[in-house]
Amino acid sequence: MSAPAVSRNETNTVVVGAGQAGLATSYWLAQRGVEHRLLERRPALGGAWQDRWDSFYLNTPNFSLALPGTDYDGPDPDGFIPRDATIDFFRSYAEDINAPVELDTEVTRIAPAGTGFTLETGRGTWAARNVVLASGAFQRPRIPPAAAGLSPGILQLHSHEYRNPGQLPEGAVLVVGTGQSGGQITEDLLDAGRTVHLSVSSCPEAPRRYRGQDIFHWIMEVNVHGPGYGINALLVDQLPSPAGRFICNPLLSGNGGGHSVHLRGLGRRGVRLHGRFEGLHDDDLVFTDDLPQRFGLVEAGFRQRLKMLADAYIRAAGIDAPEAEEPEADHWLPAESGARLDVAAEGITSVIWCTGYALDFSILDLPLLDEWNYPRHVKGVTEHPGLYAVGLPWLTRHISATLVGVGPDAEYVTEHLAARS
Repeated sequence: MSAPAVSRNETNTVVVGAGQAGLATSYWLAQRGVEHRLLERRPALGGAWQDRWDSFYLNTPNFSLALPGTDYDGPDPDGFIPRDATIDFFRSYAEDINAPVELDTEVTRIAPAGTGFTLETGRGTWAARNVVLASGAFQRPRIPPAAAGLSPGILQLHSHEYRNPGQLPEGAVLVVGTGQSGGQITEDLLDAGRTVHLSVSSCPEAPRRYRGQDIFHWIMEVNVHGPGYGINALLVDQLPSPAGRFICNPLLSGNGGGHSVHLRGLGRRGVRLHGRFEGLHDDDLVFTDDLPQRFGLVEAGFRQRLKMLADAYIRAAGIDAPEAEEPEADHWLPAESGARLDVAAEGITSVIWCTGYALDFSILDLPLLDEWNYPRHVKGVTEHPGLYAVGLPWLTRHISATLVGVGPDAEYVTEHLAARS
């Protein structure tokens, strides 16, 4: 019996991923008349937003709902939309631009072939002259190796899998990590009346609003217009190290109309706070014993970077903004926060790892990645002719992986691609 025929498809350009980066790229490819297909591994559009928990709200305000060819024109520019509305936004956008998406088509290998590429998928092979990597920054959930040593009776979930408190067995919950996911999931559990232990990382706190605007307004302005005033700190070539591409975003939430998440405030609400998770010892969880210093670090982060940049931009651009309000000094500390935690004695039955994601470009059959698994590139144009990247953190600037930041990067990449084609 002969083997079944494997379908083979050809197009000028394949875009890997149909999230915000892939759709923005599709818009600009269509504008330039470049034949293309988007290969999306998921069975439905909506990108990684489909992996957020039930109570999730987008962390950036509605005024930043801006993909190429569309801007927010609704009644609440400073508001925030929930997860399902975010997913609907992308599905409507894909329909509006008539994006040529192939759903449920996971790319498993990309290899050079002549002057182009061969892409293997679970639904056949594609041949393309160009490939755009647009699979985003949320690729592979990262969990510490020490997780394997926990009792099998403890439910472990990455934030990627967490949906609501009802998933978890009765008992206390340990949340590890205080990036945006860790802070917001902790609040979700608190609202459900759960007992929560929280392992504190070094992600900075920030005010939701600063000098009359949502803080993301100033972040966006410094990114886009700051260089015109000589303020270049949020451009990728100004990072002190390539590792800076993976620094935490400010600890903020879009829930409840948008608010800051403060660690001391969570402690006052009853969260048991601990230092950074170090591992296991004799069945105990081990943390750093440095909460006072850790609080100081996360609270100073905004003043040392974003505040200085926003103030410098306001001065340079001559913007009439209200004076900054200094936060009240807060010296609250928990009564106890030992470096070791007895899981059984504390009744901990669940652990949620809010420890971020790792880039995963193992599908590339090309020696193109640096030591952080980040494609070597200049403005999204990689070292290999015809291969591009869009939507990665700090591709060109701080907001490259956001809705409002991905479009300009996609425009540049597709201009280069169209000239090559």
